[in-house]
Amino acid sequence: MGRVLVVNGPNLNLLGSREKDYYGTKTLEEINEEVSKYASSHNIEVDFFQSNHEGEIIDRIHFARGKYDIIIINPGAYTHYSIAIRDAIRAIEIPVIEVHLSNIYDREEFRSKSVVAPACCGQISGFGSNSYLVAMEAARLIMKK
Repeated sequence: MGRVLVVNGPNLNLLGSREKDYYGTKTLEEINEEVSKYASSHNIEVDFFQSNHEGEIIDRIHFARGKYDIIIINPGAYTHYSIAIRDAIRAIEIPVIEVHLSNIYDREEFRSKSVVAPACCGQISGFGSNSYLVAMEAARLIMKK
């Protein structure tokens, strides 16, 4: 059994009620439930964490060392400027998949640059809540190696 940690950054706790044109109508809890069902059907243990605070996200990434096989992270707005999250990912030696609900390359120019992505093994964006399921499938395949 593999272990996956899903980390969500700022404002993702407001999914379902904010900017529905970009993020859809599902709540974070509904997305987590879909991910949990996927994980269960593939014998994967999954835990979830959401914070609006950069330091808490970094602490959770550090905490993952030796406990998880893969991290899936949606850093939210931190995607575009958090060198600290990028450095935390590089420091833990766990594969990390960056995920976004919207296509960050088809939005405002400042959103098209991820400082986190170079520290990750891959990035998935633009598939709405399915981005998390695609990331889970990628995590499953990585863990099979």
